[in-house]
Amino acid sequence: MHIAIGGNIGSGKTTLAGLLSKHYGWEAHYEDVDTNPYLNNFYEDMKRWSFNLQIYFLNSRFRQVVEIRRRNRKVIQDRTIYEDAHIFAPNLHDMGLMASRDFNNYKSLFQLMSSFIDPPDLLIYLKASVPTLVSQIQKRGREYENAIRLDYLKKLNERYEEWIAGYDLGKLLIINVDDIKFSEKQSDLGEVIRKIDAEIHGLF
Repeated sequence: MHIAIGGNIGSGKTTLAGLLSKHYGWEAHYEDVDTNPYLNNFYEDMKRWSFNLQIYFLNSRFRQVVEIRRRNRKVIQDRTIYEDAHIFAPNLHDMGLMASRDFNNYKSLFQLMSSFIDPPDLLIYLKASVPTLVSQIQKRGREYENAIRLDYLKKLNERYEEWIAGYDLGKLLIINVDDIKFSEKQSDLGEVIRKIDAEIHGLF
């Protein structure tokens, strides 16, 4: 079983992946942040490094999904390959931070790669307002994230809402992070787990 968590920067994907991994005994596959060679450069100069960063993420997540299916274990994944293609890359292009030829090259690669993989059995979308995202980004204190602009987060949120509204690749569970503080309240985490249980029992 492959369950993935999607959501904007700071929505709590990594935290929830860890909590669910511990609760269910699933393998957790995290986003490659600490060893990503482009992230620092990207936030310092988005236009220069946007294509490099998106290609790195595309390659990393494709390998992750291939490995998940090959090993055939119960896995919780932090962010999906689809978010880069439907949200981050087109947003960078629209903001003038990725050249059209690079974006078209990226889209072509994604279309080829996505034809070889299956979507997650369940997508959990963490919906969060910009103030919540900013608060959680500040709490974790990653230095390179200090340069993230509010308008960038807002545009990403708008794209997430559009993507989720049309998501039809499999089961979908939406968790409103403004209202459900699963990292702080055990009762809220329990509510999330109950919702997940209801969804995954329908997968068998």
